[in-house]
Amino acid sequence: MSEEKKNTDDLRKFALDLDVSLFGVADIKGIRDEFFLEERTRGKFDRAVSLGKRLINAVLEDIQDKPTQLYFHHYRQLNFFLDRAALLLSSRIQELGFEALPIAASQTIDWENQKAHVSHRKVGYLAGLGWIGRSNLLVHPDFGSRFRLVTVLTDMPLVTGRPLRGGCEKCMKCLKTCPAQAIKEKREDFDHMACFEKLKEFRKKGIVGQYICGVCVKACSGTAG
Repeated sequence: MSEEKKNTDDLRKFALDLDVSLFGVADIKGIRDEFFLEERTRGKFDRAVSLGKRLINAVLEDIQDKPTQLYFHHYRQLNFFLDRAALLLSSRIQELGFEALPIAASQTIDWENQKAHVSHRKVGYLAGLGWIGRSNLLVHPDFGSRFRLVTVLTDMPLVTGRPLRGGCEKCMKCLKTCPAQAIKEKREDFDHMACFEKLKEFRKKGIVGQYICGVCVKACSGTAG
């Protein structure tokens, strides 16, 4: 067994023992320049571990055209869970003699463009956890978009995944339910600013205390839904 395969198998088992729902590894050499990190920092890492945790379906049931307080709480709890999982996995990698950098599950760096240190969605895509859907979210074949992600950058030799072949095909559920009408038939036509303006509206009205929605997440349940 190669070093890369052994390392990957060991990390996958460690992560699954933490009760994550998804595990994948991405080759990030082609996207490192997009990271909001110092050049000397991002240059050290050529791999990224993508971890995902599935949402509780029942939490989404009351969402109609806006987020709910229950969903907001669940959203935060998933972020806490994923941040802890990323921390523990990073500590494990460091104990094995390699470097690792956990990236917060939800921390905005560029508010105007709504960007974080790293795009968890893009890392998850490169790791083979799903495709980018019309909603601009990562879509897993079984979970749909009903999961949250976190990323661990590392220099540990690991076997990387490949982007999944597949797509939303004829499914238009998210397009039909989007309260901002930001989702279009073509994925590349997604209206990011229309989405963000609706999120600001939800927050201004005191519905939730963060820029979240959940309507398209509920709509996208995958084959398991």
